[in-house]
Amino acid sequence: MPTEIIRSWTKIRLEDLDSIAKEIWTLLPKPGLLALDAEMGSGKTTLVRALLQEAQIAHFEGSPTFAIVQNYESPSKGQVYHLDCYRIENENELLNLGLEELLDSNAYFFIEWPQKIERILPKPHFRLYIRIESDLSREITLHYDH
Repeated sequence: MPTEIIRSWTKIRLEDLDSIAKEIWTLLPKPGLLALDAEMGSGKTTLVRALLQEAQIAHFEGSPTFAIVQNYESPSKGQVYHLDCYRIENENELLNLGLEELLDSNAYFFIEWPQKIERILPKPHFRLYIRIESDLSREITLHYDH
């Protein structure tokens, strides 16, 4: 799968994620999909919250770990979906959720644990890698997967 690095940030603290969210929005086309690939506790949900706030969504519902999908309507961006695929365990469950059809929507998607639904992720999409450094700062890299 060809991938291209779009942008990298280093020495990022959680409180820096608001400015990164603003920059990410300038890079996303509509429809746009951002797969967040990171370890548990690395700041995925915090970044999604910052992205939603930047899209003028005031009521963040938290990570949809149990519901899997949280739907938002942004006055500036339109339909925005936040998916947390952590609990998806197998292909049968994936098929029953109807996510393939949902991902065809003309909307924005922020997906935590995208490796659980890798098979159905549309191309192209953006993939954001977050890695925690030894000093607890983050290294964040935004890729474009063709």
